[in-house]
Amino acid sequence: MREDNNTTPAATNMLQLLTVIEAYTLLRISKWKLYDLIRTKLLDSIQIGRRRFVPMDALRDYVQQSRQRAYA
Repeated sequence: MREDNNTTPAATNMLQLLTVIEAYTLLRISKWKLYDLIRTKLLDSIQIGRRRFVPMDALRDYVQQSRQRAYA
């Protein structure tokens, strides 16, 4: 059975999930630092089964908050 893909580009971007490797590569930090950010609740993530993902919007929010703290 085939499902129709009726999602808009905006919905697709909003739902994009990054793997841990993709997230720490984009941030240019170590894997351990990424897990530290998740552990301390500075970066949102979700777990599906045994895998952990970082929503793209959570990554953007973290960068924006970091920039605001830097200029405060």
